[in-house]
Order: sequence, then structure tokens, then C-alpha cells
Amino acid sequence: MTRETEKNSFAPDVLDVMAAVNPAMSWMNAPWIDTMTEVGGELASFVADRFRQDIALQQALLRCRSLAEAQHKQAEFLQKAFDQYQAETGKLIAMTGGIASGRSS
Repeated sequence: MTRETEKNSFAPDVLDVMAAVNPAMSWMNAPWIDTMTEVGGELASFVADRFRQDIALQQALLRCRSLAEAQHKQAEFLQKAFDQYQAETGKLIAMTGGIASGRSS
């Protein structure tokens, strides 16, 4: 701390904590924040799209006339979901790849 404050004051405790945490958070720079913002937006879009597809599956299952048709719909849904999750994982890895080296996406 650079200033004298009263012993009972709240400020010294807060300033001590901030001083202790500051070096550990030096990696949290503008490019990191930008990348994490992009990742958050991407994840929100992906999850919203997956929810829409989940609802569409439920509607399709309600229209099925046989067990075989329902199994086929579920198998198609699962294969598409696996493919989408794999693609999304690759996209997120590409988006965050520059963080370790200090480059933003």
C-alpha cells in the first residue's frame, strides 16, 4: 500500500487483496478478453441451435408411425449431433489457439 489509512478502514484489506491478485491476473489482457467474448458468443449460438434441433427431434418422434421410424430418426439425430459437436470443438480450439502465444483469434 502506498497510503496510510486507519487500521479499522475497509480500504487496506481490499487494496491488499488487489495487490496480491494483480500479478496472477496479468495474462488477462485485451486480446484474451476479446477471444473469450467471441468464444462465449459462439457457445451461446451453438447451444441455442442444439436446443432447436432437440425440440425438432421431439416433434419428429411424435409424428413417427413405427418404432423403426423412431429409431431411424434418433440415429440420424445422434450422428448429426456427434458431427456438430466435433466441428464445434475444432472451431473452439481454433478460436482459442492464439491465447497461449499471446495472439488473439
